[in-house]
Amino acid sequence: MPTPTSASTAPAPAPASASAPVDAPISAAAPAPARTGNAVLLAVISLCTAVTAANIYLAAPLLGLIARDFGVAPSAAGWIASVAQLGYAVGLLVFAPLGDTADRRRLVAVLSALAGAALVAATFAPGLPALAAAVLVACAATVVPQLLVPLVAERAPAERRGRHVAAVVAGLFTGIVAARVLGSLAGQAYGWRAVFLGSAALTVAIGLLTAAILPAETRPRRASRPLKAIAALPGLLRASADLRAACLRQGGLFGAWSSLWTTLALLLTADEPFHLSTASAGLFGLFGLVSTAVAPVSGTLIDRFGAPRVVTAAYALAAVSLPLFWLGGHQLWALCAGAVFIHAGLMAGQVANQTRALASTGTPAVANTAYVVTAFIGGASASAVAGPAYAHWGWNGVCAIAAAAIAVGWVGGAAVARKGR
Repeated sequence: MPTPTSASTAPAPAPASASAPVDAPISAAAPAPARTGNAVLLAVISLCTAVTAANIYLAAPLLGLIARDFGVAPSAAGWIASVAQLGYAVGLLVFAPLGDTADRRRLVAVLSALAGAALVAATFAPGLPALAAAVLVACAATVVPQLLVPLVAERAPAERRGRHVAAVVAGLFTGIVAARVLGSLAGQAYGWRAVFLGSAALTVAIGLLTAAILPAETRPRRASRPLKAIAALPGLLRASADLRAACLRQGGLFGAWSSLWTTLALLLTADEPFHLSTASAGLFGLFGLVSTAVAPVSGTLIDRFGAPRVVTAAYALAAVSLPLFWLGGHQLWALCAGAVFIHAGLMAGQVANQTRALASTGTPAVANTAYVVTAFIGGASASAVAGPAYAHWGWNGVCAIAAAAIAVGWVGGAAVARKGR
């Protein structure tokens, strides 16, 4: 298993217990933020996170345009959104564990270039299979944010770790909003292919900028063994009940959000009941800005009250959103209200669960890989069944999948937490 950045100077901390504070030290040798130009670095990392995370959700608001271009039903193109999430999970397994051993600057530059090339290939895809393959590769290379989150957590002062992680997570959700809003507007005006091409240019530009300003690695150089890191993930999960609980809880929240959000464009642009254009439906993504507002508040609450209480509040918000989304099948105001609650819940859960996962072991990059892969497996699984559910049972079927994801995440996380005590 890859070792933490301070492995040569300090022993790895013991896994946190269910009641341990999230501000437990990750690395005894983490440099002080005053010596790292922390404010500028954090701002650029947040921007990079926004731009690269947008790639994962780029196809979702464009599904109608893609289906029309290829001459298929909109529901038949829905699986492209699942392929994007699956690709991201694959990339996390292969690349994210390298954050504990590899030169992050070089890795960020290479992955950004690879993602850009794959997005260019998607631009010229002649059909759905070729588009799916290009999206899979692009999203597998779009793991740069998860290489940078552990770096932020390592360098943050213990009493402010939640707020620093929240800043980066806010960038991630800002990218999701931009993908839906700006992507749909640009797609309506210039076509979906132009959106992919523009995203390719942005990804390469911000990726290379981030690689250029990242601090030089001070860790002892070690050979990177991604297969060994992947093989270590099950053992890491078994060893830390805190990590398992964070994974399950976020998998449930992300599954609920993903099932609703990836099929929402199909509901809004259908002939009945709303019949919105692609651009108008994309504006609905502005409700995702709730996430950006909730992130710093969540970080502050985590630092003050601890991650478990914030996770409980996140699930309460998500649960409130479910009946609103169900009613939103015919009432636009209910969809708007549901979007506010689900984004607030997802963001609060993301910040709390990720902060908890990063503090759960002495190898934050590998723990982060386990956490995000689990969350995206939950999201991809829910998305994969949401499209067929919408085709067969309409919006009610999608809402049922979201409710099941919430139930599985809460019950599973609670059972793991009790067992770990």
